[in-house]
Amino acid sequence: MTDPAAEVSLRDFQQLIRQMYLEKDVARGIDGTFMWLMEEVGELAAALREGTPAEQAAEFADVLAWLTTIANVANIDLSNAVAEKYGSGCPGCGLLVCTCNDSEKP
Repeated sequence: MTDPAAEVSLRDFQQLIRQMYLEKDVARGIDGTFMWLMEEVGELAAALREGTPAEQAAEFADVLAWLTTIANVANIDLSNAVAEKYGSGCPGCGLLVCTCNDSEKP
């Protein structure tokens, strides 16, 4: 089990990624960074098919880090974006437990 002191909020994580990588990320730009995100999504797909739980967890972390990197370069606050879109429930039906048709994207 994870140490509760080691838990990181989305806002803290975005700030951590900003501190570690912003200069490199801005130099690479959104397009170049997006390509790294896509590579990591591919690695996550492979890990979900064949990887161990530890490998899967690491790939989820990588995907989240690269998505956060793009948000930093685009100057998007992920905590605010998530709260605005999902804080009141499903964007499709508006409920906290989605009742949208399974064939529709909420």
